Amino acid sequence: MSNQESNNQVQERSVKYSVNGEEVKLSPNIIRNYLVSGNGEVSDQEVTMFLQLCRYQKLNPYLNEAYLVKFGSQPASLIVSKEAFMKRAESHKQYQGLEAGIIVARNNEMVDIEGAIKLPEDVLIGGWAHIHREDRKNPVKIRISFEEFSKGQATWENQPMNMIRKVAVVNALREAFPESLGAMYTEDETPPNNEMNQVSNVQQEIEQNANKQQLDFKPQEEVPQQITKKEDPEMVDVTPVEPNPYEQEQNEEQMSIDSNPDF
Repeated sequence: MSNQESNNQVQERSVKYSVNGEEVKLSPNIIRNYLVSGNGEVSDQEVTMFLQLCRYQKLNPYLNEAYLVKFGSQPASLIVSKEAFMKRAESHKQYQGLEAGIIVARNNEMVDIEGAIKLPEDVLIGGWAHIHREDRKNPVKIRISFEEFSKGQATWENQPMNMIRKVAVVNALREAFPESLGAMYTEDETPPNNEMNQVSNVQQEIEQNANKQQLDFKPQEEVPQQITKKEDPEMVDVTPVEPNPYEQEQNEEQMSIDSNPDF
């Protein structure tokens, strides 16, 4: 059997698992052909990581619970929807509901408001959420800063109160159920090593559908880079570091002098 035939068999090999009583069938070919968003070509490693995430976390990508996004030659991103968090929590036998809302500054005091609505003079400063478990006396309580999580994207500008409330809920759910949600993040958070700036029609589509998680695969080899800040502190100019011919010539002359005992 040739290597090409062997690779084709691997790409066509299906993995089956159950999500909420429904069978989900995935294969590398299915993922490549139907479940990748963006204009880039995903690698075998990225496809495998997405397949295993869906399989082990019991996510159904056909119901938009998970996405694989690839822009050009950028590392791929795994995206898990906020709705998947809610489904996982509600299926947990210890889950007993939640309360959530926003935090505003009013008359120099922090005030918690349930829901996502405030007075015109209130200043939005954060979000909060309480998760109740039957086996715990006190609820899990989370309070987060709007300034820390706001990314300046369209949804954050148009729906700031709703967005910060959602992020507070996801943070609280993950802390309340670390055994089942501890390894997943939504795109509205800041997951470890997240440096990818998503800009395309795919990003707009995801924002319209749900809040998601983003996990980046880093390239194994990196070219030495020089980073220069621009006017926007969140944008950087990355250019390869070129050797200075003059400095190189000086170093060679110095090495010649050091190695000659007559000097």
